[in-house]
Amino acid sequence: MATSDQATTFVPTPLGGDQTATGPAATELMGLGTRHAHDPTVVRADDGTFYMFCTDALGGPRPDGAPHPPTGVHVRTSRDLVDWTWAGTALDGVPAEASAWTGALGLWAPEVVRWPTAHPTPLPDAAASGASSIAPQPSRFHMYYSASTFGSNTSAIGLAVADDLTGPWRTGELVVRTRAGEHTQNAIDAAVSWDAGGDPWLTYGSFFSGIYTLRLDPSTGLALTPGDLGVCIARRARSVEAAVEGAFIVHRPGGEARYVMFASYDSLFSSYNVRVAAAECIDGPYRDRAGNLMTDTDLPPDSVGTPVLVGHQLTDGTAWIAPGHNSVLTVLAGDGTAEVGTAGAAEDFMVHHVRLAQDPTEHTAQVRRVVWTASGWPAISPQPYAGERLALSSRAHFSPTGPNPHLAGVWDVLDLRDAPMTGPAGSAGSAGPVTASRLIDVVDGNLGSVGAVDVVVLNSYDWVAGREAVSFTGYTEAGTAISGTFKSPTPR
Repeated sequence: MATSDQATTFVPTPLGGDQTATGPAATELMGLGTRHAHDPTVVRADDGTFYMFCTDALGGPRPDGAPHPPTGVHVRTSRDLVDWTWAGTALDGVPAEASAWTGALGLWAPEVVRWPTAHPTPLPDAAASGASSIAPQPSRFHMYYSASTFGSNTSAIGLAVADDLTGPWRTGELVVRTRAGEHTQNAIDAAVSWDAGGDPWLTYGSFFSGIYTLRLDPSTGLALTPGDLGVCIARRARSVEAAVEGAFIVHRPGGEARYVMFASYDSLFSSYNVRVAAAECIDGPYRDRAGNLMTDTDLPPDSVGTPVLVGHQLTDGTAWIAPGHNSVLTVLAGDGTAEVGTAGAAEDFMVHHVRLAQDPTEHTAQVRRVVWTASGWPAISPQPYAGERLALSSRAHFSPTGPNPHLAGVWDVLDLRDAPMTGPAGSAGSAGPVTASRLIDVVDGNLGSVGAVDVVVLNSYDWVAGREAVSFTGYTEAGTAISGTFKSPTPR
């Protein structure tokens, strides 16, 4: 299945360790790398280095007295988005104002963005070219960090700034703050996006009354209107504990302004999953592929939002549970920099955390390609990124309406129409819902025969087989996510 425009053969270090190991063995083999990288976001420096900023899940003293990273936003670096090296802690503990407001012992969910020093201006030909709608400007970096205590909405999102991703980071004012008994919102899980006019917006929220977004001052990075808590763009019913958080909005420039929201549903420890919805305006209303409003709490709570990444196990591979709290990294072409949340200019990647089904206390970060189907919806690669090049031919939308000899053979298909398995850790199931893939013979190469109707074919790396591969990802006619990896040209 190799093509002439594929990159030369690569042998990556396994993302998350030995993909066939389970239990204590997997725990040891994962090493540090992306282990315990929680709520990750990635930014690319001017020299091409990628910086991953994460919740300080390892922060604080250990009972056994072993060395431990200090409390603060933890940082890892990479040159290729595959191999990551520990780089230290960005902040020296919890900034004073955030600590005084919340009493938090650590920091959560940092959002780091390249911030224009001048108000960004729309590119006049952005709609026609499909490029980013924001003209490049000299920039510095903003970090929006969260401080809270688990289960409480006495929380705050603070701002720190730096001239370089290596720091030093200078802490400033609190951007949004909420207090239990006074507010319904929860000021954590910040994400920054720019609208079609180049104005910055802060999206935040976790459980309680849902996800909110508010306009920021492009000069200061603070709320444009002091004290503004924003407008609700997603919420869930109390029957499921209002479980929605970790939202991230991507602007898709084009003839019509379109915004795509990613959000994480359900339990962080077991049933976490990523869903998507879209809107014509950055402040909503957001609807999923079925047309359901993301604020509709009268519908069955699991029917709202289109799932694109869930707990899963590819054939003979590791069982992963609770993927979520993602950001989207867009690597811009030609200028050596990357912006977060401005898709369409080059290549897009989802960065998220995930847990081992056999040992849910162990979590790691993964990076996956995001591609956009002919209908304009995001689709996620079934395989973590391994450094493969996205071939130009794979950017063309693939229409599986007839036989294709190049796609004939056995595919490992992950179909979210299939019911997930559940069970205790270490059993045939897992500590959370896991959707298992199935080997399917596609004799004539028509992916429509497995239900795929709105998909993109892309280069990938088969982590189970340990080799380059071809995958597809997209949606069924019913609008549910489906993906697969080519295993063999010979039917079983």
